[in-house]
Formats: sequence, structure tokens, C-alpha cells
Amino acid sequence: MKLSKNKKNITKDIDLIKEYDPMEAIKILKTKSFVKFDETIDISINLNIDSNKTDQNIKGVINLPKGTGKKINVAVITNEDKQKEANENGADLVGGNELVDTISKNKINFDILIASPDMMQNLGKIAKILGPKGLMPNPKLGTVTNDIGKAVKDAKSGQVKYKNDKSGIVHAGIGKLSFSEDDILMNLKSFYNTIVKNKPDAVKGSFVKKVTIASTMGVGLKINQVSLR
Repeated sequence: MKLSKNKKNITKDIDLIKEYDPMEAIKILKTKSFVKFDETIDISINLNIDSNKTDQNIKGVINLPKGTGKKINVAVITNEDKQKEANENGADLVGGNELVDTISKNKINFDILIASPDMMQNLGKIAKILGPKGLMPNPKLGTVTNDIGKAVKDAKSGQVKYKNDKSGIVHAGIGKLSFSEDDILMNLKSFYNTIVKNKPDAVKGSFVKKVTIASTMGVGLKINQVSLR
């Protein structure tokens, strides 16, 4: 297959086999950008797990120290007493049972849904709509809570959900190419170390096999893990 002119420019002088120092890789991605939009920096972490075994799978959330650079629309379903708290902390959509009814009509214009525990029973009828989209509130992800204000702030400030896929790989966006090199590095280290700390007890031996970062339209660069710890 013939490479496009930009693709040739991107891959020129890049060793795709080498494991790069994180800062060196970040600088390469910045230098090799040829598009007019602000690309996302994506990380892929290949894990030494058997995804068919539930006790080896990982999922959770992390608040990136420098945010994601992405505007997150947050919806909150809670009782009237806590709706003011949700609004004051920047929620984009706030309601009670009327919001449940809206979602039941497949009207979804939010990225994260937060709910107070007392409303979870009411969400049962829309679980089949929210579940496949990864939007069902979950206590383990901090999206079922009585501390509505904190949950909204966390979601708005750069909270990233992670979960390994069937191949045992975790993918996530960890910032924008327009971020400073130091900010990208801080987010990268924070995400990597969160994954490492969540190694399941059932996994023996090394946990992380490979770490790769790439910009939206760029190539993937392998990262030296020693530099991330």
C-alpha cells in the first residue's frame, strides 16, 4: 500500500521498534503533526491477563492531573434536595424521574451520568439503554454517590474511565497535543501508574507487557516503562 505524503513525513526518521523515553516520544508526536485540528493523545497498555477470567479484568476511573482537554457533558439524576448541588457544581443536565423518562425515549446528550443511591431503583427501566453505551451509573466508578457535587467536579475536571478489552488492552485518551510536554507527561505517568496499582491478585508475574502512545492521526510509539515509574 502506498503511504500518503503526510504519512511518509510522520514515519520518516522514526524507529517503530525502539522503546522511547516518554518525553522523547511526546516531542516526536508534537513535531510530526500535520493536521489542522487539536489531536488527542491516546495510550494503549497491553496487559498480561486472560480477559476470559473475570478475576483478571480491570476497570475503574482516574482523575488526570491536567485534565483531558475535552468538554464533558454531565447529567445528574437525583432528588430535589440535591439538584441544586448538582447545578452549582456545573452539571449540564439535572433532573429526577422526568430525566429518566427522557432517557427512556433514547434521548441522550451527555457523556457521563451520575445518580444518587436513592434513584437507582428508578433507573432499572432504562438500564438496557444505558448499559450498552457504558453510561449506567456504578458505585465502583464513583457515579453512584451521595456526594453529587464532588462527582460532578471530578467528571468535569478530567475523569477518565478505563476497562480492558477482550485482547487485554486498555485504551484511553490522556490529553490533547496542544498540552505542554510536561502536562502530557504528567497525565501519562498518572494513568500508567494507576493501571499498575490495580494489578489483580490473580495475575502472576509481569502485568504490563507494552505501553504505546499515539496522536489521533500519528503513529504509535512504544514507551520505556522504567521511565514511567
